[in-house]
Amino acid sequence: MSRSKRQVSVSRVIAAPPEKIFDVLADPSKHPIIDGSGTVKHARASAPRRLELGSTFGMDMRMGVPYVIKNTVVEYEPNRLIAWRHFGRHRWRFELEPVEGGTRVTETFDWSTALAPWLIELVGYPKRHPTNMLATLERLDAYVTTGEVPAS
Repeated sequence: MSRSKRQVSVSRVIAAPPEKIFDVLADPSKHPIIDGSGTVKHARASAPRRLELGSTFGMDMRMGVPYVIKNTVVEYEPNRLIAWRHFGRHRWRFELEPVEGGTRVTETFDWSTALAPWLIELVGYPKRHPTNMLATLERLDAYVTTGEVPAS
């Protein structure tokens, strides 16, 4: 795990090429499959099949109560980088780096761009998210390498 000012990251090497991993990350319908937090339930019907810079997509979520969140892709480099944010302006970023044995995938929760970073810190997300992010990378690994949906 890595921490910098208002960012926390976790990494995992996945035995697959970046293109295969990026295909999953760029498909909102796959996000519930790989989500390690258990909060992402379904992509909204209006979500594009493949994300690109500027794409917007809604997700059905549940954290205690159900809600819908609209995200916008704000960073994008095919097969290397994708990040999105919602109204709070904090970002979820995935960086892919080819390495021996596969691809190093780094997920970052970046609240340096948030409208209320102090609130994110007050509710403890920076301390809680790394565990969920590790679970996301584990689920992503299992899905990409086996093609099977990991058990919840």
